[in-house]
Amino acid sequence: MASHISLTTASLALFLVLLPTSYASPSVPESDIDLVEFPLNLEFLEAEFFLWGSQGYGLDTVAANLSKGGPPPVGARKAILDPFIRDVIYQFALQEIGHLRAIQSTVKGFPRPLLNLSAASFADVMNSAFGKPLKPPFDPYANGLNFLLASYVIPYVGLTGYVGTNPKLQGAASKRLVAGLLGVESGQDAVIRALLYSKAAVKVRPYGITVADFTYRISNLRNNLGKSGLKDEGLVVPPVRGAEGKSRGNVLAGDQFSLSYARKPEEILRIVYGGGSERNPGGFYPQGANGRIARSFLQKSKAF
Repeated sequence: MASHISLTTASLALFLVLLPTSYASPSVPESDIDLVEFPLNLEFLEAEFFLWGSQGYGLDTVAANLSKGGPPPVGARKAILDPFIRDVIYQFALQEIGHLRAIQSTVKGFPRPLLNLSAASFADVMNSAFGKPLKPPFDPYANGLNFLLASYVIPYVGLTGYVGTNPKLQGAASKRLVAGLLGVESGQDAVIRALLYSKAAVKVRPYGITVADFTYRISNLRNNLGKSGLKDEGLVVPPVRGAEGKSRGNVLAGDQFSLSYARKPEEILRIVYGGGSERNPGGFYPQGANGRIARSFLQKSKAF
């Protein structure tokens, strides 16, 4: 097996500081700004989860300026991962740092929201997915398979958000940025799904539930929370739902034409808040997501 390349915390921090701070894009139309900023909420979540899970430290250690003074995440910790999975997740973490840098170099951005990345937060997601408490509570940091299942929860949501955002954008710079972000987020989701698909029939200990059933339940939960129909699919589906209506295997999720599903910001908030409402913070965002779009839903809530 090839050796895994890693950087020390100090050398990584220096490397990130020396990276260009400008995405070198022309001005973004005012109508695009909020749409381009909103994904920062998911990018912060992914950056912190992948950094902490693979390295045991977060954004404040390697690129504190990107947090823009936002509070550090709650409950995140280093996961017990084998060298291969740790290497993959660390690569994801570095990619998410790049995404934060690219967005914040294109638009002003906003501070990192308070994130709850505790094991209990992920356990709540799994309990909701299965409609009952799992015993013992699901712990994403306990081993590589659990971490991959927890990772299944996150990048796909951002992916569908980028697909939904792209048609609404007016400026060339905005479209180029979102297309670039979508490409890598899609790649991350594909890697996670492929790794899990290779273990689809494996039973997750100690629950005796297969990996495929976990992904089905998580996807079904996201469909229910999003309240906008079918936009999520597990790794194994009825053949009629597979590619060209001929495959039970579903390593990539897509509609009847194998095109990615799209979600609106409110659908994403309903999912990541964990309660099916864009107006009631919770889940991974105890105080709500940041940015004008997310905060506008909270303001509407206070008006009633």
